[in-house]
Amino acid sequence: MTSAQSDERIRREIEAQINLPSPPAIAVQILNTVQSKESSLSDLERIISADPSLTGKMLQIANSAFYALPNRVSSITHAMSILGTNVIKNIALSFVITSDLRNPAIKTFDFDFFWRRSVTTAVSAEVVKNLTGKKDDDIFVTALLQDLGVLVLFLNKGEEYTPLLTKCRTSNNDCSCLIKLEQEKFQFDHQQVSCMLTRSWKLPLSISEPTCHHHFPENAPEEYRQSAEILSLANLISTIYNGEETTENLAFLQDRLKEQFDMDKKQTAKLLDDVAEKTIAILEIFELDPGEMKPYSQMLQEANNELGRLNLSYEQLVMALKESKEKSERFARELQEANAKLENLAFRDGLTNVYNHRYFQEIFEKEIARAERYNGDLCLIMFDIDFFKKINDTYGHPTGDQILIFLAERIQNAIRPSDILARYGGEEFTVILPETQNAGMKVFAERLRRCAMEPFEVEGHSIKITISIGGVYYDLNSRGINKQHLIDTADRALYLSKQNGRNRVTILPLSP
Repeated sequence: MTSAQSDERIRREIEAQINLPSPPAIAVQILNTVQSKESSLSDLERIISADPSLTGKMLQIANSAFYALPNRVSSITHAMSILGTNVIKNIALSFVITSDLRNPAIKTFDFDFFWRRSVTTAVSAEVVKNLTGKKDDDIFVTALLQDLGVLVLFLNKGEEYTPLLTKCRTSNNDCSCLIKLEQEKFQFDHQQVSCMLTRSWKLPLSISEPTCHHHFPENAPEEYRQSAEILSLANLISTIYNGEETTENLAFLQDRLKEQFDMDKKQTAKLLDDVAEKTIAILEIFELDPGEMKPYSQMLQEANNELGRLNLSYEQLVMALKESKEKSERFARELQEANAKLENLAFRDGLTNVYNHRYFQEIFEKEIARAERYNGDLCLIMFDIDFFKKINDTYGHPTGDQILIFLAERIQNAIRPSDILARYGGEEFTVILPETQNAGMKVFAERLRRCAMEPFEVEGHSIKITISIGGVYYDLNSRGINKQHLIDTADRALYLSKQNGRNRVTILPLSP
């Protein structure tokens, strides 16, 4: 597969699964004004000045330690003349986008942490850029937006995406952990979503292209490779201040700065202090709580003071570190196991241990979307036990429950690994058959019917049952028919099997 074909496949996958947010209206105005040959600087000034809050923040950042200008800036016009149109544009875009993409009502995602980390990355990118001597007015906003794909994926796939974020956070892995899980789950990752989003917003290539490779800068086209490397270093610095495994990441950063800029440990510490001091100032302007962020030298001094008070020997320190690491690893494993159990409980039927109604509804929707995306075949079977009430009345409900358990086990052993068995409710079950045509479904349904007829041995009783089955086939000619219509058709086919004598299979065609 060529690079162009790969990009096209990823684009189709993202478009099929993700609703990309539109840029804020004022951001569109700013971009159009900057890109238009007919617009003047006064047009940009007018757009920004129309929003008093934005104007105030622009002047705050222009007068902050971030730019360390010799004289106070009193107007947007003055700021443009000193910082340049491009810098002003990017500062304005940064405020507008971060303000628009924050939703405190959603409690399952820490928006403040996400943007605090992003702002730290943006400041870090600006500091690292100055080391390279590269002129890149876009690097701040590029770094700010580089992980926007994480936010977009959460907003689109919250229930599916949250376990991925949790797994990587508890296992203390870096971005490669999340990217691997995303590729396995969705066939694309947050880096690719960020890239597609910035392209769809028609941001300059100097912004959109480095975001495509910020985690793997070696893959970037030569024109954008240095910018991508700056973003990668900035992300590492941000992880030191906003993540775990600080010591390990610090050593990694030191090695990279030594290799690229011949920086020693003191120079690295000074760079980290510079990032922290500037980030704390910028976070206040973005109305974000800096949390416990403090300059690296202060963190180091506090740690040394604490060790001094403890008065521990070297051997005691090694032992304490080993115990702490083991405890942390054990806690992470226990948390992952607990999350897996909770997820299993949420999607499994408590009696039969097959998938439950909730999971069936979610996965069936995805299988329909997959069939449409790849022009595949899909079948749905619904079946239930004939005269089940009579079994409960004759042998008692505990025996009826055992019949349900044994039937579910028997059917589970009869289906393919790709098929999905779920308890729909009561004595009714469903089987989703991906990549199965109408003829194959008929053969499969008959096999299930015969499979259920073998007697069940329950508490000394040999109990015979039969099942009635209904099925529906979803093919290329059925595109556009919704999930509920498919379920209703299969249910109607099941009803006809009951009406026509039970212990039989009925397949109905889909009708518009």
